[in-house]
Amino acid sequence: MKPRDLLRQMFDAAVASAQPALCLPPHLPAPESLGQGRLVVIGAGKASAAMARALEDHWHGPLSGLVVTRYGYAVPCSRIEIVEAAHPVPDQAGLQAAQRMLETVKGLSADDLVLCLISGGGSALLPLPLPGLRLQDKQDVNRALLASGATISEMNCVRRHLSGIKGGRLAAACHPARVLTLLISDVPGDDPINIASGPTVADPSTCAEALAIAQRYGIALPQRARHLLESGEGESVKSGDLRLARADVRMIATPQIALEAAAAVARAAGIAAYILGDALEGEARDVGKVLAAVAHQVVKHGQPFAAPCVLLSGGETTVTVRGTGRGGRNVECLLAMGIALDSLARVHALAGDTDGVDGQEEIAGALLTPDTLARAWTLGLKPRDMLANNDGHGFFAALGDAVVTGPTLTNVNDFRAILIAAP
Repeated sequence: MKPRDLLRQMFDAAVASAQPALCLPPHLPAPESLGQGRLVVIGAGKASAAMARALEDHWHGPLSGLVVTRYGYAVPCSRIEIVEAAHPVPDQAGLQAAQRMLETVKGLSADDLVLCLISGGGSALLPLPLPGLRLQDKQDVNRALLASGATISEMNCVRRHLSGIKGGRLAAACHPARVLTLLISDVPGDDPINIASGPTVADPSTCAEALAIAQRYGIALPQRARHLLESGEGESVKSGDLRLARADVRMIATPQIALEAAAAVARAAGIAAYILGDALEGEARDVGKVLAAVAHQVVKHGQPFAAPCVLLSGGETTVTVRGTGRGGRNVECLLAMGIALDSLARVHALAGDTDGVDGQEEIAGALLTPDTLARAWTLGLKPRDMLANNDGHGFFAALGDAVVTGPTLTNVNDFRAILIAAP
């Protein structure tokens, strides 16, 4: 099998492992557990519409609800309303969906069950600001965070403390009903508070921490936002709050599960597979250099693994935007890896986002081959200049090596596979 074909099969297997139709049904409650209560469905994220469809396909009793997903990620449902909104920078449609979601759970009884379907991307899709803040304020802060180099946990900490629905506030609004949240994780460490900024879980972080993060990265906060953080008025819902006493969380898909699915594909092809980690973080170009160094060690010294082998990793890198290119943390990581490998023979790689969107491009990622640099130079491309300009997408598109999947309807974070062929 050609290296690029095997790499793509591994990526596809990782995505398939996190499809809601596969991973959601085993976690549904028994219909008889509802008694006389109602089932109300809410949710947000790139996978939320597909999760809603999987729920409808396996739940034969009455239900109603509303979920919001990214534009282009809607899946037809008959009993659950699907709303589309913008990601990663929120828009008015997301604001209105968040407001309607709070209305949907208002006035529930202790007999009712709220089933909350949450996946990556939900934070931008539920941009309800605290009183006194405008949607424009949330958009400005979000853009600044995305370009700052802050980690996803740092970005979500700031978002939670400026939100009227995140940081446990959505679950609190459901009280006294029971709340069961089904999560598809797209964050390093799988901490529920960082998946869609934790709308249904207690938040251990504070306004003071959010303010410190904004200051650390030079985020220009609107005056009202700064006041909310400095005064503590933006504090989120904490552990021990009685409104969360009947809230439960179940993780139904994770980056680790996706990497194990990819590893199984490699092993079925007779190639040893090793998972380096499911939570790698850091500047994308720095992670690319480190992964290249590991590949060098395998090729030259047979350490820490002998070739042929596949090195798999997940997590979420960051990009500090300094250029004017098309961006994408996975392609930035891959381009930096290619430059560091310097056309090293026998090394092929794929890096992509499992949601099908790397950065703000409708492109999942790209493929790297031993002749990538040579082909680029033939076309007059300058790899180092394009990396400096944050233009990984432009680089790999020019080579015809972009990986395009369309909406995958799920999201278990970044996927990286390095295939090192036998000598």
